[in-house]
This record gives sequence, C-alpha cells and structure tokens, in this order.
Amino acid sequence: MLTTRGAATRQRIITGAAALIRDHGVAGVSLDDIRAATSTSKSQLFHYFPQGKSDLLLAVAEYEAEQVLADQQPMLGDLTSWQKWLAWRERVIEKYDAQRAGCPLSALTAQLDVARPATQGIITRLYDRWHAHLAEGVQALKDSGEADAHLDADAAATAILTAVTGGATLLQATDSLTYLETSLDQALNALRPDETPVAQVRS
Repeated sequence: MLTTRGAATRQRIITGAAALIRDHGVAGVSLDDIRAATSTSKSQLFHYFPQGKSDLLLAVAEYEAEQVLADQQPMLGDLTSWQKWLAWRERVIEKYDAQRAGCPLSALTAQLDVARPATQGIITRLYDRWHAHLAEGVQALKDSGEADAHLDADAAATAILTAVTGGATLLQATDSLTYLETSLDQALNALRPDETPVAQVRS
C-alpha cells in the first residue's frame, strides 16, 4: 500500500512518461529520458515499477485509458437529453482537434504494445465502459421520446463509438478533422432520422 507521497510520486512518473510517449513514441523514449523528465532516481523508478519499462508501459496504458474517458466528462456520464448529446459531441470534437496525434487514444492503441495481453485487456475494458455510457445515453433518449422507441441502443452505441474512434484514426493520419466530424454527425443523425441534422442544428 503506497503512502500519499508515494502514490503522488508514482503518478508523476506515469504522467511524465505518458507525455514523452505521446510526443516521441515508445521506441523513442528510454527510462533515462523518463527519469530526467520526472526528476526521478533509478532506485525510485524501479521501486514503483520493479520490471522497469514493461511495468511502466502498462501503467501508462491504464492512465491513457482513463484519460480517454475523462476528456469526455462530465458530458459522457450524463447523456440524458438531445442537448446533452450535442454538448458531448462538441467536447469530443474540441478535444481531438486540440490533441491531434497526441491524443490518449492514439498513445494507447498505436504507440503502446497492443499485442501484450495485459494491454489488450485495458483497451477492451476502455471500449466496454465507453460503449456502456453511450448505450445508456441512447436508452435515455428512447425513454424520453427524443429517439425512436424501436432503436437498438447497443447497436446505435456501437455505431457512435466506431464513428469516434475511426474518425480519430483518420484525423491522426491525415490531420483533417472532417472525417471525425462527418462520421460522428452521421451516427448521431441516425438516432433522430426525422429531425434536423446535427450539422444544421450547430450552424
């Protein structure tokens, strides 16, 4: 069990390592780089991460997974009306536009070792939690009459999640926000096909 000070030191190392990996990739970051950036001694680093870089990368993966969801809060946890869905949509676009290739999702899925079973588990749990928030939000719209009562909430959530992650991937590859905006708007329009399209609501 870590002391408050110990937990803060461990978190400082993780946060610093995550920032370096976002900027330079895993291959471009050594433990010495992380130690220098976080003002950490070698003994400290191995105290908190006994297996060295492999332990630290797993902790960074967990941190980045939390950041993916935290960046969407409080909107993601309260998708109970159409206006709140639009506010969440604006938050998503704003965050990915600002972060570009440095977004937590990119670090987690493109730069960390996704072939490692433990990392795969972190990513799977992230998508499961994200999907659950979206499905709850779709169900809330159905319950309030703001979405078609016959809509499949799980399927709609899958389409929305795919729109965000796919659009974010194309943003990183092309530096164009259009893919993310268009795919997300189309997925949201499917929730209310007879209503004004999202793009027109925002204009």
